[in-house]
This record gives sequence, structure tokens and C-alpha cells, in this order.
Amino acid sequence: MLNETPLIAMVIIGLTLAALFGTIAHRLKISPIAGYLLAGIIVGPHTPGFVADQSLALELAELGVILLMFGVGLHFSIKDLLSVRATAIPGAIAQILVSTGLGMALAMFFGWSLASAVVFGLSLSVASTVVMMRTLRERRLLNSDNGKTAVGWLIVQDVMMVFSLVLLPTILPLMDSPGMTGGITPEALKNVAIALAITFGKIVGFVAFMLIFGRRIIPFVLHYVAHTGSRELFRLCVLAIALSVAFIAAKLFGVSLALGAFFAGMILSESELSQRAAEETLPLRDAFAVLFFVSVGMLFNPIILLNQAWQVVATVVVIILGQSLAAFGVMLVLRKPFTSAVFMAAALGQIGEFSFILAGLGVQMDVMSQDGRDLILAGAIFSILLNPVLFAILERFHPAIGKKEPKVDKTPAAEITALENHVVLVGYGHVGGKIGAALIARGEALYVMDDRAKTIEELAAKHVAGVHGNALTLLGTANLKKAKALLVAIPDSFEAGQIVAKARAINKDLFIVARGHSAAESDHLRNCGASQTIIGAMEIAQAMVNVQSSHA
Repeated sequence: MLNETPLIAMVIIGLTLAALFGTIAHRLKISPIAGYLLAGIIVGPHTPGFVADQSLALELAELGVILLMFGVGLHFSIKDLLSVRATAIPGAIAQILVSTGLGMALAMFFGWSLASAVVFGLSLSVASTVVMMRTLRERRLLNSDNGKTAVGWLIVQDVMMVFSLVLLPTILPLMDSPGMTGGITPEALKNVAIALAITFGKIVGFVAFMLIFGRRIIPFVLHYVAHTGSRELFRLCVLAIALSVAFIAAKLFGVSLALGAFFAGMILSESELSQRAAEETLPLRDAFAVLFFVSVGMLFNPIILLNQAWQVVATVVVIILGQSLAAFGVMLVLRKPFTSAVFMAAALGQIGEFSFILAGLGVQMDVMSQDGRDLILAGAIFSILLNPVLFAILERFHPAIGKKEPKVDKTPAAEITALENHVVLVGYGHVGGKIGAALIARGEALYVMDDRAKTIEELAAKHVAGVHGNALTLLGTANLKKAKALLVAIPDSFEAGQIVAKARAINKDLFIVARGHSAAESDHLRNCGASQTIIGAMEIAQAMVNVQSSHA
């Protein structure tokens, strides 16, 4: 029966084992990623028992990368991308060249051909999008200067790899040909130039398409669906936009799926619905990110740890030390702060998605052996497992490198708002924006908490107080003991419940209104301490304002 339903079997068994071993890893105080990778090895073809369909696993993992990059784009505006171009573009290009050179040198030491050395070097030069985004999100650094630089760096790496995947089929056969010693022929050089020009034209065409048409169509469609008041349709629309734009980018423009999804999210980031869109896709992003690590484990053949132990160690050293030192050196050459250089060194000390694609291309073109691909997979697995350890070591010696947002009980007194008898509004998205506008129009003293820096900056220009960051960790800045009311307008009822409970602990008499989407969510919010809950999306803003007004 399992053989007749490979997709269902792979998802069920893969996620179940990932949950089991991920939990064990967490209890042992190591990264859950280790558990996910172990789950993949167990269901892979190189261990006894059930064998999942590798091709299906890789396609599902690709969906996770698409959704992940879409979510990154939602928090990353065009302005942010342009602001880091002076660092990300030269930095990423230089780092790729240095890392590729180190990888090629190691491959030539192994006795491999020039073509296989090029594939091996490129595979060791590009960081994993999934791992880096997970690191930035866990440390709440996506909106920091270092986080923006890291994301820009990733985008440049993706573009470089897109060019590489197009050019390698033309260049690799020339490298191992008998006539290579006599130089590349004019005809071969012409073919390379044509392929390069076509790829560059496709990327420019896709960017132009997104800026001219996507900038108008995507926000319009999402706003139209949002006005139906259906949360289900909104979530479906967000997923459809992310996946369809990624598909169009790959099929029509030859751009990577991840890069296409990133641009879709970045275009949507200019909409007031971006926060809600990010929250609606978060559960799926997490689930498919797990499948990504499971799929990596499935490709790995553990026997290489015995047969080629020292080659594995050398590969891991080149990835972690070579790539990290390359990024560190490039950042210093660009005259960036020492802490930023160390941060980039730690963030780039691993490899992932494009590495597997490049290795697969090398095997397909018969310029790289299966053992070579296994070395790349082993390097990826160990670098992914060691990356959190590398971050922890660097943060221990220099805490500012991975500094998170302050906790509530450590919030300095100077950061606490001086407002009194004010309304605290958590979430300034589609619904919260309407609530805030109504309260401002009525002359209420308002304090806004939102995780988008741009929103808080725009409100500050209108002389509205607020703080950028996670409301749960920054609740101490809101001066709740002297507030009139708290309005929680974020769509995530679980996080909203935590905010309500913490606020109630701070001020037992505070009037709290929270937003729910069902009777069960409303019951949960009331159990957490909400004075009143409201269900719905279309009339919730006015209802909240009316409730607060009558209370006052």
C-alpha cells in the first residue's frame, strides 16, 4: 500500500520521524536539525527498511524554499535591497570566487579533473537559504543591518548560481577535452557569451516584469481577496501568488524558483497586508523547511564516513573555515565593522540547496562521481549541524554579534513610553491600521507595537508613539500600568493569547480587547485574560473602536 502512495507515505513517515528525532535532539540541547537529518537518513535508500521517494522529497523541499524566500521578501523592501548593494554585490562575488578557488584546490589535491573541481568548488561556495533564514529568524535579526546585508548577499549568490547553471553545460565539456591545452576556440567562446547574454537578459526581463506589472497586479489581487472577509481565501491567495510567481520566474525567465518567490514577497512588502501574509504562510514554511532537511538526509550515504573519512573532514574544513574566512576578509576589505564581518563569517559557514543542484548537474554530465556528490552532501550535513555551534561560540566571545531584542524585564527605563491614559495597539496591519486611524482621528493618545520598522517610522512622522519589534518581548515599553486599554489586532491567536496573559499579569484592571477568528479562539483569548473578544475581519476595526469608546 505504501508503494502505491509514495507521496503520502513519504510525508507521513518523514514528518513523524522528524518530529520524534527533532524532539530528542532538542531535549539533548542540540539543534533539532540534527533530528531532521537523521530522519532523512533512516528513510533514505542507503539504510534498511522503508525507502521514501527522493524525487518527491526534493520537490516538496523546493516548495519550502519558495515559501521561505517569499516570507523573506515580505520583510525586505526594494529600498532595503538597494541600501546593501554596495556591500552585498562585491562581497558575495568576491566570497564566491575565493571559496570556489579553495574548493577547486582541494578537488585537484584529490586528483579530480578540472571540470569536477569547478563543480566541487562552486558547490562549496554558496550558503543554504533555509539555514541562514532560520538563523536570522530565530535571532530576530531579519530587520537588522546585518540581517539585511545577509539577505542581499544570499540574493547575489542565487543570481550567480543561476548564471553558473546556465553556463556550466557549455563550459564543462571544454575543460576536460583534449584540445583544452590549446585554449578555448572562438566558437566555444562565442557560445559562452551568447548563453551569458541570454541569461542576463532573462533576469533583467523578470525584474522589469515584476516592477512594471507585478507591483500593480499582486497588491490589487490580495486587497480584493482581503475585502471578502474570508481568512481561508486570503491564505489561499497568498500561497497562489508565491507559488505562481516562482513558477513563472523559472519557466518563462529561467530564474530560480527561490529568486522569483523573493521578488513576489518584496513587491507585496509595500502593501499594508504584508504582515498578515507573512503570518498566514508561516506554518507551511516551517513544515516544508523540515522536509528540506529530511530530503538532504535521504541523499546521504553514511558509508562515506568510513571509506573517505579524511576527505569528509577536509571538505567540512573548507566549507566552515574557508568560506567563513573568505566572507570575513571580504567584509574587512570593504571596511565594514568587525562585528558585521564576524557575523557574515558565521552566517555563511554552511552550504545547502544550490550545492545539491550543482552536484546533481555534475553527476548528470558525467564530470563528477557519485562519491564526489556524497562528499558535498556530507559537507552540507556537518556544516549545517555545526553552524549553530559556530554562532554560539562567536556570540560567547562577542555578544553583540548575535544580539537579540531585549526582554521585557531588561527594558531600560528610558525606553518606556511616558504616555498615560493611552491606548496600546498591537499590530498595525490591515485591521490594526483601521483601528489606529480611527483612534488617531478621535484624538486618543496611541502607542503602537508592530514588527515592521517602516510602519513605526511612518507613524513617528505623524507624531504617533510606537516601538518596532516583537510585542511579547517589548511589552514592558508600553507602560501598561497607566494605560487606558490594550487592543490586540494580530491574526495569530496563539501569540495574541501570550500577549494578553502577560499584559493581564502587569495590570489586572486593564481593559483588553483581542481579535479572534472562531469561537474556539475567542474562548482561548478570554481564558488568557481578555476583557472582550471579537470575531471577524470586515467590521472588526469599527467594532473594536466602538467597544473601547463605550468602555472609556
